[in-house]
Amino acid sequence: MDDTSIPPNPADDDSDAYVGLGAAEAEQRARQRGWGTVRCLPPDAIITMEYVAGRINFAVKDDEVVRCWRG
Repeated sequence: MDDTSIPPNPADDDSDAYVGLGAAEAEQRARQRGWGTVRCLPPDAIITMEYVAGRINFAVKDDEVVRCWRG
């Protein structure tokens, strides 16, 4: 079996690697790495604290990811 047949696993992804990327590039990379839901928010957005498996969150300022977290 070749490695391209194995789907990416978001659990193996390093969320710190997204900081500093442009918002569109970060979203595209996250989807390629298997994240089902990608959420982009302003840095100080008020959000609920529910954890959603398979979701990655980006705080975006001036089209740059300044913070990233799972759930």
